[in-house]
Amino acid sequence: MAAATPVWIVVVIVVAAGVAGLGFFAGYEYRGSPASSTSTVENQTLSILGAGTLAAFLPDIANDTLPLDPGATDPAAAQTYEGSLDITGALTTGAKADGAVVADFRLIPSLLEPTTASYEVVFAQTPEVLVYNASITAFGGINSSNWGTTLVTAIATDGAPPLGVWNASTDPNGYNEIFDMMLQGLIVGGGNASVYSHFYEGTPGGYATPNPSTTKLEHESQAATLVKSGVVSAVITYRSYAIANHLTYVSFNPIVGLFANNSSALTDYAKLGTEILSSSGTLETVHPAPVLFAATVPKDAPNPALGAEFLEVLLSPEGQAVLSQGGAFTPLQPAWTDQPSQVPAVLAPDVTSLPAWASGLLA
Repeated sequence: MAAATPVWIVVVIVVAAGVAGLGFFAGYEYRGSPASSTSTVENQTLSILGAGTLAAFLPDIANDTLPLDPGATDPAAAQTYEGSLDITGALTTGAKADGAVVADFRLIPSLLEPTTASYEVVFAQTPEVLVYNASITAFGGINSSNWGTTLVTAIATDGAPPLGVWNASTDPNGYNEIFDMMLQGLIVGGGNASVYSHFYEGTPGGYATPNPSTTKLEHESQAATLVKSGVVSAVITYRSYAIANHLTYVSFNPIVGLFANNSSALTDYAKLGTEILSSSGTLETVHPAPVLFAATVPKDAPNPALGAEFLEVLLSPEGQAVLSQGGAFTPLQPAWTDQPSQVPAVLAPDVTSLPAWASGLLA
């Protein structure tokens, strides 16, 4: 019997300027191989689209998936790590992947279901923290209460590098850092613009434009290099990223760090918002929510069974051990799902329905 002709997936990132220069979005192009046969063939390469900050974690989990499917491979070339909004935009415009993992659990239900995905599994959380260059003396004495005023003072120091910020229209951490600043002013005092106004132009709640005199817009995946090399003084990012890259950081109040989900936190989150540019070019308002990472197997995944096995390992004790190393993530056990009836049977023992407070944030 002749060997099956493989299917190749070529991912091409196309970055286009957003409307009126407000932001960017990424698109992907899918190409099938020029197979000589019209018969159905299977590509045993595990392909993953993941949030940029997961590049230090998912490759190990992907590798641990291979024993479940002899013959499968997971080359680095089949793993792409980008902003989560880049990922959802890619999947809705033709990208193929066996597993998709995002840094905001609201994105899969709102942007992919029901057309591109049938369900999500919410598997871990991690708070926002301030990573800083400890060699800058102005950061001396920084703590969870005074980080906002200390950051403003440090960046204002003559010769100090700017604050590294991310594109809120492509990366959830871009809007989360805005919310961290607003919440710090709201909770510690001074008002929600007291920290925000030093780093962003535009009224809080509207479209936030990074202030070019105090910020430097960069890709979040480069945060460690940017801080260590002195290109920026500090960045706001996930604790998981800070720990994986051995960076100096200060923790936030749980509400400020988008880790809390109690009634006080949810009330504070509901007070705030910011606008981002959607892939269609319209401005949309986003509100704060706890940082929860979620995954799915897209409906048109080349290898849906392999994708489900990847999620099985992600939710397993082995996967949780990878995620929780050094306190990077706090895995959810069982994981949560928004569509229990749609979850593959292999995942059913490890998931339960979203709690009511989380479901309410999907409305």
